[in-house]
Amino acid sequence: MARRQRIRYELNTGEITKLQPEEIRVILRAADELIATAGRSMLVKVLKGSKDKKVLEYKLDECPSYGYYHHLTMEEIGKRVDYMIVKRYLRIEYSGRLPMLIFTDKGWDIERETYTSEWVCRFKEAVESKVLRLDMFEELKTVNRQVVFAMLDMIKEIGDKRYIPVLKAWQKGEVRKVRQKIEGVITVLENREE
Repeated sequence: MARRQRIRYELNTGEITKLQPEEIRVILRAADELIATAGRSMLVKVLKGSKDKKVLEYKLDECPSYGYYHHLTMEEIGKRVDYMIVKRYLRIEYSGRLPMLIFTDKGWDIERETYTSEWVCRFKEAVESKVLRLDMFEELKTVNRQVVFAMLDMIKEIGDKRYIPVLKAWQKGEVRKVRQKIEGVITVLENREE
């Protein structure tokens, strides 16, 4: 059986020499939905807000970064994505013959912080609205453990006792290590002076 050749790619940053911190975060947030499953062209489609069949099929239109660059051309967005690869926020690894996006350590550090903040906001909404969505806890089981622990650290720093009932509800269905971390945060919040 003949070996199939890898699909080649060329990076082109064009006139892009710098991106604003917000743009870097937005691109990394969109990339997080695609890591190890898709490449540059799919990332460009998500950032553009494309109605491409695969974008919709995989619910990538629900990504917070979807359509961020709706006002730019696909080529202009592609240059920004390539900049992120050249500046080592993302890298390309082959899966068989297909080039896939992967975080570098530098990119993951930024995305972990962004994603953690999103989760803290979701918890804050649950606390303030007094509406607990149990599907949120199921979703958390698929979230990277570094993000989960960073989120718990942020909640501990916030120091608001109103988080305790939400944390207790979440704790019930979690694995041992996460339950222990949640218990530690609850203890700190319970002992916090008003």
